[in-house]
Amino acid sequence: MKSLLNIVNENDEIIGTEEREEIHRRGLLHREIHVYFLTPDKKFIFQHRAPDKDSYPDLLDATVGGHVEIGDSYLETAIKESREETGLNLKPEDFIFINKTRRYSEDPATGKINSVFGESYAYVFKGDISDLKVEVGKAVGFETWAIDKLMDLNDEEKSRFIPYILEFSKTILIELSNNL
Repeated sequence: MKSLLNIVNENDEIIGTEEREEIHRRGLLHREIHVYFLTPDKKFIFQHRAPDKDSYPDLLDATVGGHVEIGDSYLETAIKESREETGLNLKPEDFIFINKTRRYSEDPATGKINSVFGESYAYVFKGDISDLKVEVGKAVGFETWAIDKLMDLNDEEKSRFIPYILEFSKTILIELSNNL
């Protein structure tokens, strides 16, 4: 079954629908979310994407991410994707809104284009990383990285991350973590 998503304009207003594959092939503007899990001891939890993902395979990503499906809001998507990708049943008040951005990126490995409005959230995770359930077929696990380490990565370590996720983590979320 083909997955349909909303296409939006530069004002984030829905202007149509298209298949997910076609959206990424043509770089059509759509919506997605990211949720970054932070621990009280100032570590990020990143999802390690499966090696056969259709974009950014085998790289470290936000803890949770996903497309906003037709009829859903950004926050509803964050809740649903968090349950699917970690097994946690979070409530709206568990999320800390970070920002809404307009992003464009091209995956050099697959040629897919991601042109999105994205909302990003943080969640303070007080459990053990082994408590998180990996979504079969989508990821291979989770990794924790200390904020201090993210500021001083060598080139090999940097190459393990989706570039946007690494840059975002090093800027916005470091500021957020100072308030933990």
